[in-house]
Amino acid sequence: QVQFVESGGGLVQPGGSLGLSCVASGITFSSYTMAWYRQAPGKQRELVATITTVGNTNYADSVKGRFTISRDNAKTTRVYLHRNSLTPEDTAVYYCNAAIGGGAPVFLSWGQGTKVTVSS
Repeated sequence: QVQFVESGGGLVQPGGSLGLSCVASGITFSSYTMAWYRQAPGKQRELVATITTVGNTNYADSVKGRFTISRDNAKTTRVYLHRNSLTPEDTAVYYCNAAIGGGAPVFLSWGQGTKVTVSS
């Protein structure tokens, strides 16, 4: 059974930093490009960042230079998202999933996500 468990969200002030973590199970983790997505209130889910099996990364323009995606294939099945210089526009529920070309999610099942609120 495919499962994603995201964690690390919370309340952070504008300009602050926060790291997110996602544990994947039920998949051959090292074989998939992994991605972070987010869904802001009243908006559709959007792709934030991807990381290939060999560590090549890609980011949405809105987060480029501020967010860093990474993964641990060796010890755990985790993918991380470190975020700097947060703004209120980064407020959203963040999810991870495996991704295919163009960043479309591979699996229909999503985790519960982790909520991030950027506010003073």
